[in-house]
Amino acid sequence: MTSSKKFRASIKRLGEWLKDNRTLPLTLLMKKLKQKLVGYYRYYGITDNSNKLENFRYLVRRLTFKWLNRRSQRRSYNWISFDMMFNYFNIPKAKIYVNIFKLKKKLHILCEL
Repeated sequence: MTSSKKFRASIKRLGEWLKDNRTLPLTLLMKKLKQKLVGYYRYYGITDNSNKLENFRYLVRRLTFKWLNRRSQRRSYNWISFDMMFNYFNIPKAKIYVNIFKLKKKLHILCEL
């Protein structure tokens, strides 16, 4: 499980990154955001951590909406157009990459040899 302290720090760091990089071209911004999300999922994506991963994606989505709408004086996106844009750039959903139960079985087999 992700500790609450690390979770909040990750959200804060990503929010600051979005604030600093909101003026990048949209394709570049989404490409980098996608890389950051995949990196987070790969690091924290272990068994029984799916709730934190989904919560992280939800908060990242809200922060992205916030900072993209502050690029100009008028509102750039409503939630419908934002969701279409998010889907267009194929922003990944939360995914578990490591199943600790399978690893435990593999280690048990190796120890018997």
